[in-house]
Amino acid sequence: MSVARVPPARPGGRHLLRSSALATAIVADAGIRPGDLVLDIGAGSGMLTRALLAAQARVIAIEPDRRLGARLRGSGARVIAADARAWPLPDEPFKVVANLPFVHAAEICRRLFDPAVPLVSADLIVEWDFAAKRARLWPSTAQTVIWSAWHELTVTRRIEPPAFVPRPSVAAAVLRARRRSRPLVRPADSAPYEQFVRRGFRLGRTARERDPHAWAHAFATSGRARTLRP
Repeated sequence: MSVARVPPARPGGRHLLRSSALATAIVADAGIRPGDLVLDIGAGSGMLTRALLAAQARVIAIEPDRRLGARLRGSGARVIAADARAWPLPDEPFKVVANLPFVHAAEICRRLFDPAVPLVSADLIVEWDFAAKRARLWPSTAQTVIWSAWHELTVTRRIEPPAFVPRPSVAAAVLRARRRSRPLVRPADSAPYEQFVRRGFRLGRTARERDPHAWAHAFATSGRARTLRP
């Protein structure tokens, strides 16, 4: 088992994996197959990058810290020095296995879970509370209801603080998103659906008692959806 060695200065909110064994286990859990296009967002010291390469994936390692990124060049991954919040995502189906910067996890997830993005699956290391909240079906939250229309969200692993360097003050988790084979809401209706859900949470006393399926049904029967779904 190797342990991460990183330059002393790191961008804020970065907690890098210490163990290559843990990285290998996370990639195995993600079900990565040879030839899959996989993004490692916030590649850092390359623990997940190397595990993905060992699984014979086509890896794009996105790392804004040029010193960290320089250590990944020549590994076999395509290394991009960019901020994942702005870098143009692939236009072909892709997967993500990544240890996200905790402070930017919500922003990155909003980009990835947009139904227009051809994301197949994502296994994302995020703060435990963020993952538990997003994967919880009841009591629901507006953001979970919206994302769950196109993705099934689950927590697959809890990761304790000693697994990272520097050590965070809270535990982390792997939040898994799998694209639904049959979405609850048409991707073309994503904008009106989001407006419908957010307005419902602002005005409705029972909004948190509805799970994503109930919200999708309510949207369909409201007449705002282009296609009714059971």
